[in-house]
Amino acid sequence: MWERKIINERQNTKRLQEDGYSHEDDGDETAMRANCTCTLVRCRDGTNIIVDTMTAWDGELLRSLLGNHGLGVEDIQVVVCSHGHSDHIGCNYLFQKARMHLVGACASHRDLYWDLFPSGKQDAELTLDSNAEVVVRRTPGHTHSCVSVIVDNSQLGGRVGITGDLFERREDIDDESIWMDAGSESEKLQRQERCKMAHLCDFIVPGHGPMFAVVETMRSQLKKDADLSA
Repeated sequence: MWERKIINERQNTKRLQEDGYSHEDDGDETAMRANCTCTLVRCRDGTNIIVDTMTAWDGELLRSLLGNHGLGVEDIQVVVCSHGHSDHIGCNYLFQKARMHLVGACASHRDLYWDLFPSGKQDAELTLDSNAEVVVRRTPGHTHSCVSVIVDNSQLGGRVGITGDLFERREDIDDESIWMDAGSESEKLQRQERCKMAHLCDFIVPGHGPMFAVVETMRSQLKKDADLSA
């Protein structure tokens, strides 16, 4: 069973999170069970953003979770998928009223596509709200087109990074094999981006687990990892 919870109400945003998971299938050691962490960001200017939309079989669950906050699928203005794997994009079809869908660094609306992240700029960012408190940032590694969402001004007292599979879950800071076994198109880039996000953010929402606070020992470990791969 997934843990369903409201993470918090924040000064400038509200978030509903459905914690993801990834683990070996009980009946087949060659197969995995996985679904992404899905997050709703409600901005102070009224913009509603959903980050990573789970599998195509989760539509009714997602509608229910939104309904708990008095929202319908038509109330989502922006859809952000950290990357294009099927457990992160499955319910994009629900949000046909959104003004923009981002799948990794690819931005679109219907059949119109924009080049919003110049390929030559690795740290390119895109602001999603009028107060410039929610941005999408390129964070390549798990895939070359991966992005993360950074949310400022929280009641938690710091910045929140919603990172997709840049981090699988909290435990992968101590055990690199967790994120490496999940697949990485560039382990070197992923180590570098993990270090950057840990230094930029106070809290991380990983791709397949609950949010965790970033402490200095984590930043030190991630910097060591990044330096070794430089």
